[in-house]
Amino acid sequence: MNDFWSNADKYYKLTDSSKALIGPLLQRKMLARQEIFLHEGAVPRNVAFIESGLLAYYYTDNTGNRIIKRFFKEQEFVSSLAASITGKPGAFTIEALEDTVLYQFPFTSFKALVNTHFDVALLYIHYLEKNWVTDKEPMEIILKHQTARQRYLDFMKEHASLAARLKQHHIASYLGITPTQLSRIRAEEH
Repeated sequence: MNDFWSNADKYYKLTDSSKALIGPLLQRKMLARQEIFLHEGAVPRNVAFIESGLLAYYYTDNTGNRIIKRFFKEQEFVSSLAASITGKPGAFTIEALEDTVLYQFPFTSFKALVNTHFDVALLYIHYLEKNWVTDKEPMEIILKHQTARQRYLDFMKEHASLAARLKQHHIASYLGITPTQLSRIRAEEH
């Protein structure tokens, strides 16, 4: 639980009174490998902080392929945020790639605190800016303008420890290539 508070403090330091209101909302949950945290088409009710484990955030294309948009690992918050904000069914599935322990909390209860507590609102704003604007935009540009080989090399440089935890098809899906293409790129690099 201490990891939750120290991670939240990275975005904005909460007052003790705000922590006292958020604390009771947190519910510890364990997900087995391949268990779904959120199904595509469902309206998300919860946001979660990952204590340990790894999740994939993906959608299924018209041909049935899973397209991984993002990985969430320990010490990160996970949700289908756009669907949470709009209250509409989400386009993404969130699946545990490893056994995962997380603390989930109801998004509507958190948003009520955002509306009434300045420090909680600033935490929320800073989280959104960091994770859904400044970190997301460069990735979208990379996917449009870099070759598959460049995307792979960048991924390995930036996320080597994460790559060691993933299967080849997960990395290929994230990079927007087939596992066969990824095998060829890896062979060329070694």
